[in-house]
Amino acid sequence: MSLFHISQTDPGHGAYFEFFRTPDLSCGVYRLAVSQPDLQEPHTEDEVYYVTEGRGVIRILDEDFPVEPGSIIFVPAHAPHHFHSIAVDLVLLVVFGPAEGAGAIRELPAEP
Repeated sequence: MSLFHISQTDPGHGAYFEFFRTPDLSCGVYRLAVSQPDLQEPHTEDEVYYVTEGRGVIRILDEDFPVEPGSIIFVPAHAPHHFHSIAVDLVLLVVFGPAEGAGAIRELPAEP
């Protein structure tokens, strides 16, 4: 067991800081500044975002959704998505199931 507080993350680690990982679940904090583009690619895992700070918009497939503190966003595996129109710096709790990158491993073709 461990206890972690979002304020303990160091913005100097870059936009994404993973603080917990098991084979079936990973969690991190994603920070995007007003002028920072969200360059993420679709993931091979389901993903949930919880907005702790900031305001902006997330595009999932071809639909935009405004986000603010308290917003919870589900993004299914393989769905193109990105945050944009960030009005106030975003701080997001991110949860992947299974752990980020695990879906890609599961999808590798069997060797002959």
